This record gives sequence, structure tokens and C-alpha cells, in this order.
Amino acid sequence: MILHPAALALLTTALLVCGLGLHAGYHGLRITSRWDLASGSELQLELERRTYLISTVMSYILIFQLLSLFLYIYTADSLHPLFTGAMCAAGALNANSYGYPVLILKIVNFLLAGIWLIVNHTDNQAHDYPLIKVKYRLLNLLMPLLVLEGGLLLTYFGGIKPDIITSCCGSLFSNESKGFSAEIASLPHMPMKIAFFSGMALTGASGVLFYLKGRGGVLFSATATLTFLIAAAALVSFICLYFYELPTHHCPFCLLQQEYGHIGYVLYATLLGGGVAGLGVGVLAPLKKQGSMARIIPGVQRKLALVTMVCYLLFTLIVVWKMVFSALRMG
Repeated sequence: MILHPAALALLTTALLVCGLGLHAGYHGLRITSRWDLASGSELQLELERRTYLISTVMSYILIFQLLSLFLYIYTADSLHPLFTGAMCAAGALNANSYGYPVLILKIVNFLLAGIWLIVNHTDNQAHDYPLIKVKYRLLNLLMPLLVLEGGLLLTYFGGIKPDIITSCCGSLFSNESKGFSAEIASLPHMPMKIAFFSGMALTGASGVLFYLKGRGGVLFSATATLTFLIAAAALVSFICLYFYELPTHHCPFCLLQQEYGHIGYVLYATLLGGGVAGLGVGVLAPLKKQGSMARIIPGVQRKLALVTMVCYLLFTLIVVWKMVFSALRMG
């Protein structure tokens, strides 16, 4: 499986991310320990020139990292016909014990990479590098996770045996099964509907207040983050049922298939995009006291809040559209 074209693309991306990231992390340690903007020394001039290069390279690399999450899911879905018992990506990821850990790590790294890109973009708006140490400390926190992801990814693809029998999504996301996925699938529909729509409404209301008045940024970020988690659980609990028009099919991966118009990619992109932007509002909030950030961060936060509201609104509209026009009716 390691020679599958998509697997090779993922492994190549992971190699580039790890290699360039470790190089950037090394120079990041130098910058965080020896940066002194008031100094006119040769070392300081070198660090200033190097930070432009590192920031540009890491911006592109981490964008590839974001996209690799969707490529990973697509690859797992495209591999499922090779395994006995697999009906979608759920079975392919269950082909060995590394598939789902890689997926979880990729989601975590997606969120952290998105936050780094937000901090880096904000820092680039200022002339005095106010967030230079913050973003390189964040990068050095992210790099071990990216290296771990690359190692697990290689182990996953290298350890796949096409002659194994794996579990189908029906057994993994079943109310009768055991495990975290089964617990999410068994969450009661009506309380999850109330939590989902309440979370989206509160996020929208707090977002409008913050966008117009500039107050409640931390509250908005916390609400958006909580709503992200609720929506992810709701997707498995009840949302996907309306797409499948089956009351027992809770798989979040079959939504990626052509039979359902690949709608899963749109749902996951809007949910993850809104989650990252919402987190970004909260991450930037305590950084307003850094140098010239007091006049820059509020504008960036408003844009992020708008992105969150638009992404969550699109997600909710798709859900409501399917709930209204689906043949499935649940009390």
C-alpha cells in the first residue's frame, strides 16, 4: 500500500513538512533566545532576514498540511475496496491500529497549524515583529506532533496487509458496539439536536455582538469551540442519518462518497474552517498588549469571527436542508 500514488503523495508531504519544519524549528530556537529588535548587531540582522524566509516557507508548508487531512481521508476511502469487509474509509482506517490515531493527530495538527497561520499573518501586519517569539514557540510546540504524525503515517501505510478482514462502518458506528465511536453514535437524537442548534445560535449571536461592538471575543471563541465539538458529535449522532435516510447508519465517512455527492468534504471543510477561525479569535485576545498589536488584532479578530459565522451558517444550512427534504423522519 505504501506505493499507492495517494499514499506516496501523503508521505512526501509529511517528509517535506517534517524536514522543513525541523529546520525552521532550529532557527526558531535561535530567534526566541537571541532576538533583540533594539540591537543593530550582525546577528540580529541575520535573524530578521531569516524570519522572513522561514515564515514564508512554513506558511506554504502548513497550508499543505491542512490539505493533507482531506487527502488522507480521500486515500483511506479509495483504498477500502481492497479490504474484505470494508465499505468506506472507516474500514480502511481500521485495517491496522495506526489508521485512526493518524486521523486524530491530523485533526489536532490541522487546528494547531491553522492557529499558527493566523498568528503568523497577524504578526506580518506589524513593523515591529511583536509576535515573533510567540509564533516560534508555537511552531516548536507543533513540530513534535508533525514528526509523530509522519512516523505514524509511514507505519500505517507500511503495515497495511491487503489480505486482512477489517470491520465495516456499520459495526464500528453501531449502537450495539463498544468504543468511543459507538458511544457518540448512541447519543440521543433530540438532546443532540437541541445542543447543536443552540450552539450554532449562540455562536451566531455572540459573533454578531463581537463583530459590531468589539466586545466578548473570548466568549465568542469559547462558544465557537464548544459548538465545533458539539457539531462533530451531532454529525455522527443524527445529522448523517438524514443523508443516508437510514435510522441506524451513523458512519461519518460514507458522506465522502460519490453516492452522496461528496457532501462530507463540504461539511468537514466548513466545520474545521469555522473551528480554526473561532479558536484564532481567542488565541489572539491576550496578545493585544504585544507591541503594535492593540490596533491590528481587533480587525483581524473581526474577520476571523466573520469567517466562523459564515462557515457555521453554511454547515447549518446544509444540515437543515437535508433534514427538511430527507425521506427520513425522526421524532
